[in-house]
Amino acid sequence: MTFNLRSTAFASGELIPRKYTCDGEDISPQLEWGDLPENVQSFALICDDPDAPVGTWIHWVLYNMPAETRVLPEAIPPDADLADSSRHGKNSWGRLGYGGPCPPSGTHRYFFRLYALDRLLDLAAGASQKQLLQAMEGHILAQAELVGRYTRQ
Repeated sequence: MTFNLRSTAFASGELIPRKYTCDGEDISPQLEWGDLPENVQSFALICDDPDAPVGTWIHWVLYNMPAETRVLPEAIPPDADLADSSRHGKNSWGRLGYGGPCPPSGTHRYFFRLYALDRLLDLAAGASQKQLLQAMEGHILAQAELVGRYTRQ
């Protein structure tokens, strides 16, 4: 099942504003979602770049977002554990939190994938994207996707 994911910062398939990239403030964009399935217990988010020359580059891993969450505001702090009990995993830079688009050349695509889960995950902060995907197996109720693009000037 799918549900909708959108942002006030950019429309799906459009360019991600510089503000949200390594060339700007490098802060996370606002995201919001709706049309959810029943029995959602938590959300998880992965943002990646499949066009990276070294293979898929992970930009953001966030999980255990409360079931009532419908909006992630702009500029989520890179804290391991957030005030709402959400937890950050590590990105491909080895850091917690969001790392914005920063392609070495050309236009890259950035996939923001949000998962509605039937449980909270037993993962400490700092989990990798791979660990998160393993923990979510069999617990995904629905998935939403928003794709942005970016080219460095």
